[in-house]
Amino acid sequence: MSTNRYAEAGVDIDAGEALVEAIKPMAKSTRRPGSDAGLGGFGALFDIKAAGFKDPILVATTDGVGTKLKIAIEANRHDTVGIDLVAMCVNDLVVQGAEPLFFLDYFATGKLDVAAAKTIMASIAEGCRIAGCALVGGETAEMPGMYSRGDYDLAGFAVGALERGTSIDGSTVAVGDVVLGLPSSGVHSNGFSLVRRVVHAAELAWDAPAPFAQDKSVANALLTPTRIYVKSCLALAKTGEVAAMAHITGGGLVENVPRVIPENLQVRLDARSWALPPVFKWLARSGQIAREELTRVFNCGIGMVVVVPAAKLATAKATLAAAGEAPIEIGRVVPKPNGDAPGCVVDHLDSWQI
Repeated sequence: MSTNRYAEAGVDIDAGEALVEAIKPMAKSTRRPGSDAGLGGFGALFDIKAAGFKDPILVATTDGVGTKLKIAIEANRHDTVGIDLVAMCVNDLVVQGAEPLFFLDYFATGKLDVAAAKTIMASIAEGCRIAGCALVGGETAEMPGMYSRGDYDLAGFAVGALERGTSIDGSTVAVGDVVLGLPSSGVHSNGFSLVRRVVHAAELAWDAPAPFAQDKSVANALLTPTRIYVKSCLALAKTGEVAAMAHITGGGLVENVPRVIPENLQVRLDARSWALPPVFKWLARSGQIAREELTRVFNCGIGMVVVVPAAKLATAKATLAAAGEAPIEIGRVVPKPNGDAPGCVVDHLDSWQI
């Protein structure tokens, strides 16, 4: 009489255990006050008091990397997508003034490739180190039949904290406030269904030279990881000189900025204030994407928007510069002309030479 084994059904328990053992030193490298960053238990403990908080409010976020993963899979390059995963979560925490404390990941695949998974997990740990949060656990799911061989998906979960009464919620934004932009590293992790469509239409292979990035392949240029803005934005938040911050993700500039300003106000951005990076020029030109559509889909070179009172502008810029940023004045807060007007308008789009 034959005996069925789990491995025959496509799930390799030994490979899963080998991956857990490989991840343990990576997690340990992200240890921070409040966490031992150990793996293997059913749940992770975190001591918020040991992290230095007296009366904390917890803030939680979750996100993924999206179809940017298809490029990583097809190009067989997995060493940056984990940074993207962490960035998409912790950048959403810091805009509210929260310090990222710990991170968990969910990795799902059809057939576990331990080598590729180790590379992915190493990049998640790198993202956590950049953000200053502990990788405290996660889940690896091997699901034959759900994913094709070689395919995988990632999801991330971040928890941060802020002291009661210090949340940045945009309620103090006022007419005359200055809008600063913090440069992005490229496309970040949004709009890749459109990016991949444009690359396919242009008949470019992933290993072909990128027409928008010198000495890089198309895949390597597009896989440049999302910037993590935690340290600079936390430094600014602690000064009390910021009225609002917006992480520019799906929906681009015109959809994300209104999320953090009162409904009776409008942000006017001046496209002449910053140069449109080459990757967006190429996408617009090759894909025949209108400038207005660019601002609705992509970050267009601005990965984080910061709103500060005009009287605090000089010190805010100095704080950001000291933290390694190159802030750009890109707009102002004005009264909304009517109730149906958009919350964010990008003026002078024709100045972008495409």
